[in-house]
Amino acid sequence: MKKSLVTIAILGCLAYMTGCSESHAEAPAQNAQAFKQPIDVTAVKAYPVQSWFTYTSRLEAVDFVQLRPRVSGNIAAVNFKEGQSVNEGDVLFTLDQRPFVVKVAELEALLANAKAQLSQAERDVKRAARLLKTKSISQEEVEQRRSLLSQYQANVMATQAKLDAAKLDLTYSEVKAPINGIVSRAELTTGNTVQAGTSVLTHLVSNDFVYAYFDINERTWHKQFNQLRGDKQTQVVMQMLGDQEFEHSGVVDFVDNHINRQTGTLRVRAVFAATQQLKPGAFVRVRIAAEDVQQQVLVPEKAIGTDLKNRFVLVTDEQNVLQYRPVTLGERYGVMRAVVTGLKPGDKIAVNGPARVGPGMPIAPQMVEVEPDSKLLVMNAASQTSLLVAERGE
Repeated sequence: MKKSLVTIAILGCLAYMTGCSESHAEAPAQNAQAFKQPIDVTAVKAYPVQSWFTYTSRLEAVDFVQLRPRVSGNIAAVNFKEGQSVNEGDVLFTLDQRPFVVKVAELEALLANAKAQLSQAERDVKRAARLLKTKSISQEEVEQRRSLLSQYQANVMATQAKLDAAKLDLTYSEVKAPINGIVSRAELTTGNTVQAGTSVLTHLVSNDFVYAYFDINERTWHKQFNQLRGDKQTQVVMQMLGDQEFEHSGVVDFVDNHINRQTGTLRVRAVFAATQQLKPGAFVRVRIAAEDVQQQVLVPEKAIGTDLKNRFVLVTDEQNVLQYRPVTLGERYGVMRAVVTGLKPGDKIAVNGPARVGPGMPIAPQMVEVEPDSKLLVMNAASQTSLLVAERGE
């Protein structure tokens, strides 16, 4: 009986010790699994990209007119609302027309008198020709009458020209818009005296398109843009002061025919459809794409870490352990960055870089898709393929 109790006690102890040893053996494995931190991981991709160069400019109107009167006089009326749209031929200012009307009437009377004198002279010449045949008048007197006829003819022509000029001045007393566009404020108002060709009445700017001029340096021109033409085939984008994005799209419509010797730059012009936002004189930034298209690996900017020597990313291996990988960086593309060396398409990297993890750390990868901002995609007019815009200043 006592032997049985001892045997049972020994077996119980052995079973307990065996259970403890098994639980201790499983603990490290469970702990290791528990310490694998979930990390966002993305597969590296290559994209076709263009490098874009950024230039500053100020918008200019296609047509800009300082409106000046062609005749002197007093302003009788201002016929527009300041800041409104006007059409070519609209009467904007009316000068006091009474002096011009009087001048026209005076010259019409003088012209009538000159024509009467001419008519009389023509009759005298005809009469003299008849009298000459009967020797009733001398040849000298006939020549005098013919000379007088020529004088009266010239007088009629001169008076007619003065009358035409007076009528033209009368039409100029109505100052009309020479273009379609937006009129500024009236610099001079009713009652003021204006001088022909001197006094500025107002300003007009066309409102259909606006220009942005910028200068490309000679080295960049020969390397990146030597095929650029002003044929409206090359697309550009524009950012207004205070905007976050390059929201306005235009085309290159002019490339100068020479390089400026003083600055070593070539003048280029882009044209944009005018909107309420695009005011002449506004400061803007213009981007134009280089001609070549390249395949480049792009990774999120936040995936890149920095140590004392290198830029690096954390790459996951087959055991889901992070490995240190030095990289050489290229241009920035929005929130993405080009990697020239160190990565290839298909490599898996930690999206948030060394912010939460480090080399040699086992992780639980969570695959995510990281794509460039769709607003950075543009349409290349030549190839009709979507390209990425590289942020690159000059």
